[in-house]
Amino acid sequence: MDTQVQITDARDPRRLRELMERAELLLREHGLRSVVVGLSGFEGDSLFPEIVDYIESALRVDDSVFRLTRERVVLLLTDVDTEKASGILHRLLGEFRENFPSPNEPSIGLGFFEVAPGVIDVSVKAVLPTLFATPKSH
Repeated sequence: MDTQVQITDARDPRRLRELMERAELLLREHGLRSVVVGLSGFEGDSLFPEIVDYIESALRVDDSVFRLTRERVVLLLTDVDTEKASGILHRLLGEFRENFPSPNEPSIGLGFFEVAPGVIDVSVKAVLPTLFATPKSH
């Protein structure tokens, strides 16, 4: 996989809005579905930043990463649906656990928002609560 992932500056909230606008544009102009993924770790989990770095290194050049906080990250995976995005992330999390075994099993929350036909609001206000409302532990 290509390691030239677009990394946005977490200090600039406009970058997160641009990420959402990009997902909407891809759908509207090219008919490409995208999935916005929220990754969350628990405060103080020293493995979470390493997991995020690992995922960043494995994503495609068309995918984007935005770090909200040390424990919350937003990904934009392009040209996939929720099922495929979930499969990609579960595979990467499994690879991380295999390659970097740890006595402390990291618990990662995942939230998905698919930008697909029929989705009307792709604003930050609409998407973020969906991503981090009730994370599923993995």
